[in-house]
Amino acid sequence: MSKWTTQDIPNLNGKVVLITGANSGLGFECSKVFAQKGATVVMTARNLEKGEKAKAEVLQSAPDATVDLMQLDIGNLASIRDFVPAFKAAYDRLDILLNNAGVMAIPRSETPDGFEMQLGVNHLGHFALTGLLLDLIVKTPNARIHSVSSSAQYSGSINFDDLMGKQNYTRWGAYGQSKLANVVFTNELHKRLKAAGYDTIANASHPGIVYTNLQANSLEKSGNSLVERVLYRVIEPLMVQDISMGILPMLYGMTDPDAKSGVFYGPNTFNMRGYPAEKKSNKEAYDAAILNRFWEVSEQLTGITYDVLEGAPA
Repeated sequence: MSKWTTQDIPNLNGKVVLITGANSGLGFECSKVFAQKGATVVMTARNLEKGEKAKAEVLQSAPDATVDLMQLDIGNLASIRDFVPAFKAAYDRLDILLNNAGVMAIPRSETPDGFEMQLGVNHLGHFALTGLLLDLIVKTPNARIHSVSSSAQYSGSINFDDLMGKQNYTRWGAYGQSKLANVVFTNELHKRLKAAGYDTIANASHPGIVYTNLQANSLEKSGNSLVERVLYRVIEPLMVQDISMGILPMLYGMTDPDAKSGVFYGPNTFNMRGYPAEKKSNKEAYDAAILNRFWEVSEQLTGITYDVLEGAPA
């Protein structure tokens, strides 16, 4: 794994890949790679106009690829419930689910379902989507579910007493919690898949320090914070790596034969840049009581239960 690149990705002909937030940033770059490797790529976007432009660019990079675009607002449970039957009507397998869409460090707001926006988009929407698609995923041999976290998860904590930040909200605190939630969810999903006897892999990653639309969106919605703008300018030449490197931990977790379930991947150099490597996560992500409790809370909030994990595979 020392210098793993996209050249190491096996041929993906016949594989179906579903990507949330595929019209920009990490999801868009992964869409291009998957298309070039022969997969059928299902890009999802909240805004179909932006999605169509992204799809056209992906097809420019891989003219013979099969690329589909479907509307999905991961921050809206009704949109997720509408999306899943449409996806299942079109596809009878799902080899890779990339839970990628996200928002970062924005002022407090709520989703249509009343969830704090960062937790709702970054975790609860993906929890619901994964649960509703799981029957299809576990029927697909050696399928993978990959969730994109962030190095912000290291400073995060699951605040069960104020999960939605109604009593005490900070932009970065809520972001850290939501990104830790991605890893907590992944680790508990891994345990439950294994206990049920499925061969499905669930893992997670973070890209290191890369600049995507997340930073611009964060600055815009928080009033163009001068401190953060200056900080980004100072950090950029020193530590930021190109997005083509940032997607490598994700792609490794999703495609490499040696990638493991229940493992967190990130860049190998100071956890900020470089090639994919196994990484330790926030200690809360290994606490069995926290994992189980947060799973139960996620089920209660979304109304989605993972019934397929209750019985042994057929």
